[in-house]
Amino acid sequence: MPKVIHRIPTTDPATYAFSIDGKVTADEMEAMGEEMNAAFDLYDKVNMLLIFEHYDGSEVGAGLDWESIKSRFRSLTSVDKYVAVGAPEDASAMIEAMGSVIPVEAKTFEKADLDAAWAYVGARPA
Repeated sequence: MPKVIHRIPTTDPATYAFSIDGKVTADEMEAMGEEMNAAFDLYDKVNMLLIFEHYDGSEVGAGLDWESIKSRFRSLTSVDKYVAVGAPEDASAMIEAMGSVIPVEAKTFEKADLDAAWAYVGARPA
């Protein structure tokens, strides 16, 4: 099965960018959680940029593993800016709402505004 979540190297080592293209599997969510937990161990604050290419949802149970759950809790204090580009409408509304109740700068951008999203997190693809 082809990989759906791809890490995008960035010009800022504390900015973690991912491309999401397809249906997210439980294994990929766990791997992303592990990667973000390692990032939280390295940096006081990180920025996250998620670029939704063609999002087809996720498998039942994706994100319910320990690494994913732990990374979500740690993100409350370890993520500075959380940006989603091209997120489905329901996800965009949730991201914007969460930004008003948790100590994370959460923002969404349309796909046409990808350059503005990169500028917002202060990084570029490497």
